[in-house]
Amino acid sequence: MLDRRALSEAYFTRDKLVKHHLDSFNEFLDRGLQRIVDEEGIIETNIEGTYVRCGKISVGKPIVREADGSQTILYPNMARLRNIKYAAPLHLEMQIYQNGEPATGMEVAEIGQLPVMLLSKACNLYGLSKDEIVKMGEDPLDPGGYFIINGAERVIITLEDLAPNKIFVERAEQYGETIEVAKVYSQRGGYRALTTVERNRKSILEVSFPSIANSMSLITMVRALGLETDEEIVRAVSDNPEVIKYVLENLEEAEVETQEQALSVLGSKVATGQAKEYQIKRANYVLDRYLLPHIGTDESDRKAKARYLCRMAEAVLELALGMRPEDDKDHYANKRLRLSGDLMEELFRVAFNRLTRDIKYQLERASMRNRELTVNTIVRSDVLTERLVHPLATGNWVSGRTGVSQLLDRTDYISTLSHLRRVISPLSRTQSHFEARDLHPTQWGRLCPSETPEGPNCGLVKNFAQMVELSTGTDQQKVVDVLHEMGVRMGGDAL
Repeated sequence: MLDRRALSEAYFTRDKLVKHHLDSFNEFLDRGLQRIVDEEGIIETNIEGTYVRCGKISVGKPIVREADGSQTILYPNMARLRNIKYAAPLHLEMQIYQNGEPATGMEVAEIGQLPVMLLSKACNLYGLSKDEIVKMGEDPLDPGGYFIINGAERVIITLEDLAPNKIFVERAEQYGETIEVAKVYSQRGGYRALTTVERNRKSILEVSFPSIANSMSLITMVRALGLETDEEIVRAVSDNPEVIKYVLENLEEAEVETQEQALSVLGSKVATGQAKEYQIKRANYVLDRYLLPHIGTDESDRKAKARYLCRMAEAVLELALGMRPEDDKDHYANKRLRLSGDLMEELFRVAFNRLTRDIKYQLERASMRNRELTVNTIVRSDVLTERLVHPLATGNWVSGRTGVSQLLDRTDYISTLSHLRRVISPLSRTQSHFEARDLHPTQWGRLCPSETPEGPNCGLVKNFAQMVELSTGTDQQKVVDVLHEMGVRMGGDAL
């Protein structure tokens, strides 16, 4: 007979309860930090031939600097008692170039301090036995998964969000009439852009995305991206005769016939009143950088973007014809959870960007005064540290969200575990959002059906079910590469 007690004791261990926080933060330490540094790569300056090349980034172990300049290994309990942050130094390889030639060797500079999650790989308690943890003044049953900022225990709450890079179709009201809309939250790196394709009252398909004030005709956008002929456009949208009828209507109403004309129309929208040459240049830049960035940001990706827009158009027309239902935004397959590692990556990206701007300023100032350029003189570590610590201490995140970081509930052990396994919705508490607050069938086995507060937070603040486990995700390009090796094709071309 199955011994259920043995099974539950084996499962409900300290490692499992906040495993999602620890896995996510370790992923951030192992790959997220270096990914952000590689995105920046080179710190340019306004001085010709002078720039800084960034190399490998590494995280040390938490330490505290005493008033006499000495350094001591910092343990969590010491940080609590002394009201200081539990943080580790960040070191980055940097090399200064002047006149295109290396002015220094590859030097390692301390660029700031990173708040460390308890029991993560960077924590001084990591790998210690129960007796050693007790010796350091810690509870061996404490699951970790939180930070210590200025002596206070802070936890990053998991955020629920709509899945990025996925097409959602819905009906919406416009001027008293119902229209069909396809949306995709295109995400690349730290940039997120909403692209929509909608069918207006005259059955004309229109596209809107960041950097253009008003919507553009789908046909104009697709032709600007390189699908010029009517046949190419029709084949890219659908082979269904009912859908093709609507596409032909749009082609008849088209305002342009060639790619050059389409780029000219787009340029007049994104750079009104500028010279023709600049308008075309700006139109090309907007198409590459702001339209569906998850597909790519190179000129070679434009036809793939055109086909993706056509796929969105097909979804809109199928909804209008009753061939497909609206997408359920509350279905958990259409949700993604943003864990502490993802949110720390978002925070570090903004902080590191601010540091690079400061390094650029310091480098230009030192060069103007004819000072010797060294890595340690141009890096001010408090610039990065302050922008990492402040959001964690207040909960005011870089994306404009509030309450992302909260004071850990220490009423009792169960309330602490509950707080560490909480998930919140970004929806406004002041509005009804009845459907979002309802218990959805797809939450079964994922979210607790009963643990949610009363009042305005009801249904928007939830908790994970007892035996749920979360994956940290994987690199999308690896998936694409595997599909490519298997011979999968999209729209006649390789993925």
